Amino acid sequence: MEEMLFYDRMQFAFTITFHYLFPQLTMGLSLIIVYFKWKFLKTDDIQYNKAIHFWMRIFALNFAMGVVTGIPMEFQFGTNWAKFSELTGGIIGQTLAMEGMFSFFLESSFLGMFLFGEKIIGHKWHFVTALLIFLGSWASGFLIIATHSWMQNPVGYEIMANGKFVLNNFGALFTNPWLWPSYLHNQAASLVTSSFVVAGIGAFYVLSKRNESYGRLFLKTGVIFGLISSIIVAVPTGDLLAKNVVKHQPVTFAAMEGIFHTEEKGAEIVLIGQPDVKDKKLDNKIAVPNVLSFLTYGSWDTTVKGLDQFDEKTHPTNISGLYYAYHIMVGLGTLFIGLMSLAVFQLFRKKLFVTKWILWALFFMMPFPYIANTTGWYTSELGRQPWLVYNLLRTSEGASPTVSSGNTLFTLLGFVGLYLLLGLLFLLLVGKIIKNGPETVKK
Repeated sequence: MEEMLFYDRMQFAFTITFHYLFPQLTMGLSLIIVYFKWKFLKTDDIQYNKAIHFWMRIFALNFAMGVVTGIPMEFQFGTNWAKFSELTGGIIGQTLAMEGMFSFFLESSFLGMFLFGEKIIGHKWHFVTALLIFLGSWASGFLIIATHSWMQNPVGYEIMANGKFVLNNFGALFTNPWLWPSYLHNQAASLVTSSFVVAGIGAFYVLSKRNESYGRLFLKTGVIFGLISSIIVAVPTGDLLAKNVVKHQPVTFAAMEGIFHTEEKGAEIVLIGQPDVKDKKLDNKIAVPNVLSFLTYGSWDTTVKGLDQFDEKTHPTNISGLYYAYHIMVGLGTLFIGLMSLAVFQLFRKKLFVTKWILWALFFMMPFPYIANTTGWYTSELGRQPWLVYNLLRTSEGASPTVSSGNTLFTLLGFVGLYLLLGLLFLLLVGKIIKNGPETVKK
């Protein structure tokens, strides 16, 4: 059973990690495209419209990859996680069906018109289609995170005699206290990814002295959007989400922060350290006294519960993985704020475009928001373990009992090979678009 559960989780983790590389760019990029189109309508500057045509090709490729890699995950609910689907389908089926029927169809329906219909519908309606794509992509994220939030903090349900969960309060799904901080945190994080990609490609053009006017436009847009979104990820959304964890999943919070023993006179915040789960301690730690208590409770000497206060059966199953995922996410987020602050400062001093070390930093930082988003989701998912539905349904109770570990491993290897080829093809196509540049885009 343990081997079967391990491969079930590995397959879902791999497929969803690869899949989310694409929506996190499209959700944020859809807002930036709307901004470019609005600027074009306002200024009648053709450069903004050419920038739209450039970015919408990258958007379309990301959207297509997101669709292709998202479909296998839906099937896994019926294969590897059939018991989970059977027991909770009456609840999660509501939001997932709404995501497919309303949000995805809204986004995909208007994408074709946006890509090919500008000359037919005119610029104002082209802006409307861009706006509808943005609304569809963000609504899709909202409904997915509503599902996820219910798994983290189940509300509005009752359990029938046969063990199935049924919804007795539909509105509770959308007033879940876990939902809005999670949603806004996730959307701001997707905008961070898009901002770094836009700024990074802009830096590439300026450094290589090709398409420099577009490079400056992308840089200016990317660093301003990037600074705003990086701050929002930390405060207020990240802070509110962490306080949700403290309130609803205190054992998860203790594991995230590496607190093995309760700290009664104020908890320190650990900057660096290696968790030793066997001996229940942090090795080689660098910490600042009492700061964690202040950030969490607004008081320097408030007690923060450690893992020793909770039954070991409720401890996260991978404390080390959870600790490192959380600290990588927070560390990178802090770095993003610092870099974008310097870039915006130089922008207002009118020296950004000639400050080469910042341009190189923006270029090489493009992959890191993807890492931060991935570790952020790992923090959330590893923190909920050993539960699929927190405190109600264990992960081991949701797996399909009839799907063997061998079958799951075989298909996992197939996904790895197929996604490797898809990933390489995607990079080649995006690389070709970037190489050709905005000026070569035909209108």
